[in-house]
Amino acid sequence: MTLRAASRLFLLSLVAIAGISPAKSAAQSTNAANANPGADLQMVVMLSRHGVRSPIGSPDQYNKYSAVPWPAWDVPPGFLTARGYQLMKIFGAWDRTKFSGEGLFSPAGCADSGRVTIRADIDQRTLESAKALAEGMFPGCSLPVHSQAAAPSDGSASSGSMPGASSDASSSMGSTPGSRPDPLFRPLVAGVAHVDPALAIAAIDGRIGGEPNHLTEALHPQLAALDHVLAGCGHEPVNAKRVSIFDIPSSLKPGSGDPPVAAGGPLVTASTMAENLLLEYTQGMHDADVGWGCVDGATLRDLMQLDTARWDYGFRTPVIARTYASNLLDHILRTMEQSVTGNSVPGAIGNPGDRLVLLVGHDTNIVAVAGALGINWVFDGREDDTPPGGALVFEVWRSRADGKPFVRVEYMAQTLEQMRNATALTLADPPADAPVFVPACSRQDLSCAWDGFSAAVRQTIDPADVSPQP
Repeated sequence: MTLRAASRLFLLSLVAIAGISPAKSAAQSTNAANANPGADLQMVVMLSRHGVRSPIGSPDQYNKYSAVPWPAWDVPPGFLTARGYQLMKIFGAWDRTKFSGEGLFSPAGCADSGRVTIRADIDQRTLESAKALAEGMFPGCSLPVHSQAAAPSDGSASSGSMPGASSDASSSMGSTPGSRPDPLFRPLVAGVAHVDPALAIAAIDGRIGGEPNHLTEALHPQLAALDHVLAGCGHEPVNAKRVSIFDIPSSLKPGSGDPPVAAGGPLVTASTMAENLLLEYTQGMHDADVGWGCVDGATLRDLMQLDTARWDYGFRTPVIARTYASNLLDHILRTMEQSVTGNSVPGAIGNPGDRLVLLVGHDTNIVAVAGALGINWVFDGREDDTPPGGALVFEVWRSRADGKPFVRVEYMAQTLEQMRNATALTLADPPADAPVFVPACSRQDLSCAWDGFSAAVRQTIDPADVSPQP
């Protein structure tokens, strides 16, 4: 058993010993995180991943590794699906319930919509996800969705597609025609951040003992389980020339921008395959179409360790995380500072009076920010996962006693079953909510004094990787 797997098992065992189910634990965590007697919630910055999309890439890319062809999707590669839109709308409605319960918004109506700023990356899946969240939070209020494409839009997106890539953020598939990469979400491609490829490779090498095959050995049980699914798991194979993921040579080479390191091998391909199975499951496909009838929720949780591990090494590695997250963290911090001071701050997103700033990007953005801050979470039987629609939440609270601001950080996501069943989120059935400890500033109650949080974030930011404007 790997150290990572052992750590995960230990953490989940603590929950089991306490007699708490993961779902119940999530609900209790929500209540605990929201219990701030004598304080008022002043504003929130949410960094959200887009919702359920179709797989990125052509079926031929995936079918070579499977004995049976992968199921077809009804949208172009990398696009948010109608189900993905529905799930994001459900999550938006929950956000309104949660934040109105904490006094940030009124329970209904459009009166507070003018104190919300939404910024999304240029892809169809991010723009449409932002639109769905806005519709769920403020139905009928027509909140604008801003993007790098210049002028505010109503959240609609182009149906055009461009050549794709294998990672969630590196693909510009479905981006607005004529738009340029957004440095907030794609700092390397936008030319704002710069990483030394040799140093990035060395940083990953130093975590895996200088041998990429060590990852294959460490994750062999999960890789074998996935390869069994891909081999048909009892079905009559259609593709007799299927390539096993174990036959893929491992390598680490300089990337062409995003990601900064081009990794090859069983783990990289397995990560994509596991993510595709997750998308089938959360899309609500028939059981027979989810991993050819061989993948249920429990199996999927095990297989998703492959996806988490890939992004752990690819974007949580400190050298890479700091470079990739610096620009985003700088503008998040300036946005929070603007709320704390009540004055306009250069480089902030939105207005000083905003109560919510919603940023809709990719899993790589969340992973890099988490890596830069050294934060982790466990929820729904998964460690450090960043599923579709999941969000890293930064809350600014102010004490009524002394007027001092403080910060809470949490990670929220729908459970796999909530997504599969398109479950309405309520106080009785909330999403998973994991309060987060920030090592450089958190106190016993998991809050950070504003000055401590600000200093902790500034310490992670490399000014050379920051653009003056968001």
